[in-house]
Amino acid sequence: MKILVMGLPGSGKTTLATQLAKRLNAVHLNADEIRDLFGDHNFSRAGRFTQARRMRDLAEIVTRNGNIAVADFVCPLEETRSIFDADFTIWVDRTQKGRFEDTNQLFEAPPEFDLRVTGEYHVDDILTAVNGS
Repeated sequence: MKILVMGLPGSGKTTLATQLAKRLNAVHLNADEIRDLFGDHNFSRAGRFTQARRMRDLAEIVTRNGNIAVADFVCPLEETRSIFDADFTIWVDRTQKGRFEDTNQLFEAPPEFDLRVTGEYHVDDILTAVNGS
């Protein structure tokens, strides 16, 4: 299973993904760490597509080996979400604006998602939703 935890910078994606991955005994793929690993901090539109493909490919390696992948990254466009192709999408919608104006302008609210987190949350409730999918 590939789980996408997406939303604007500063919304709490990494905190949630870390907790979720730990409880699911899953592999956590953090976009900032992946960008550091590849030495790629290109946030242009093309760079965001590259990152979506990279995150997808890494998540597919994880799942192919029988593990759950929890990926957290902004994934700002419907197209980037389509590229990643999550089995379960969590939209962390807890901030109106992130700290990067270019990302704020580019970000498209997802028309489809499996779970939307808008305030405080309990990981147990999120696990119930994920396990019920």
